[in-house]
Amino acid sequence: MEKGNKTIVSEFILLGFHSIHSAEILIFITFSLIYAVTIAGNVTLIALVLTSHHLQLPMYFFLSNLSFLELMITSTVMPKMLVNIITGKKTISFVGCLTQSFFYFLMGSTEFFILAIMSFDRYLAVCYPLRYASIMNNKACFQLLLGSWVGGFMIILVPSIVTAGLPFCGPNVVNHFFCDSAPLLKLVCADTSLAEKVDFGTSCILLLGSLLITVVSYIYIIIAVLRIPSAQGRQKAFSTCVSHITVVTLYYGSSIFIYVRPTKGNVLDFNKMGTVLNTMVTPMLNPFIYSLRNEKVKDSMRNILKKNIVILKK
Repeated sequence: MEKGNKTIVSEFILLGFHSIHSAEILIFITFSLIYAVTIAGNVTLIALVLTSHHLQLPMYFFLSNLSFLELMITSTVMPKMLVNIITGKKTISFVGCLTQSFFYFLMGSTEFFILAIMSFDRYLAVCYPLRYASIMNNKACFQLLLGSWVGGFMIILVPSIVTAGLPFCGPNVVNHFFCDSAPLLKLVCADTSLAEKVDFGTSCILLLGSLLITVVSYIYIIIAVLRIPSAQGRQKAFSTCVSHITVVTLYYGSSIFIYVRPTKGNVLDFNKMGTVLNTMVTPMLNPFIYSLRNEKVKDSMRNILKKNIVILKK
């Protein structure tokens, strides 16, 4: 394409789930319900942690922040997607697209740091129970939280700058339901090898680095649990980790498949399914995974319901 004939792209078209166009109404209803449940579940969990004195512990502090990030990730993607489905207008401005991509990856990157910190928190609770309260004090928790946000911002800063500086002057159809990095790079009318290498490198550092912290933490946890003489004691010690392991498995499994590959190939349609897991299903399941297996969360919920019932009776 001659330079003089190139047109600067001012907006993108999000294809969404174009391969199943006939079922768009069903998709809209399904995703609307998922979004509503996600908001209700995560807001409830955050409210429980903020209001219940039983949950004023580091584990639940990080859990409430995880729920906040889940809400933000889902809200970065789903409202625009739902509007596009119901109106049939699938466009998003150039600035809006890059902004959506930036905040999606900022929240997602911060979330992986939070998951790694939660693994470290469980390691301290199981391996150093007597020193746990003094190590994970309020100051340490806020510093770790701040470090997660700073780390999430720094890890996506370079890829965001590189992508924003690329020329988009050809086709503007994004084969996805939001502005993900891989389909965006396919629309660049220039060499994208540097951007792809930067994306791959930062994904490896973020995902594999935080996963390493999680794996090492759980190796020490398992060793410590196996040293507990009673079966009941071992079960109690490890039960606090099961929910976290479930969420970690869901997130890392799909994310490593989607983002930690040297070349993305022609698998964008399959990547959509992995992204649905990350942006919709896991955020919806997260509060239930943590609450259904956690007695303190269930007790706090019962107490609040009892108080509300008493107030209503009055």
